[in-house]
Amino acid sequence: MKLKKGDKVQVIAGKDVGKQGEITRVLLDRDKVIVDGVNVAKRHQRATKATMQGGIIDKDMPIHVSNVAIVCSSCGPTRIGYRIEGTDKVRVCRKCGKDL
Repeated sequence: MKLKKGDKVQVIAGKDVGKQGEITRVLLDRDKVIVDGVNVAKRHQRATKATMQGGIIDKDMPIHVSNVAIVCSSCGPTRIGYRIEGTDKVRVCRKCGKDL
């Protein structure tokens, strides 16, 4: 998977088109990511010892990787390419060639 935790992404498909956020978690086995403030659902939470207060909470739900695009600082949402520098593999913007 080309996306990592902490990347700034923009939603390009689905109910939250155009929203931007930071990836908080990557689910490799299901090809999904959890983006802060995107795909929020209401969940009924029972009061437990860990969370003393129950009620209705907002929870960020996973969104498929194909529905998000990484945001380049200079040219906006783009795809990710790679450049080999010695033994390192560096992620680069496909539009402008700048390092991500």
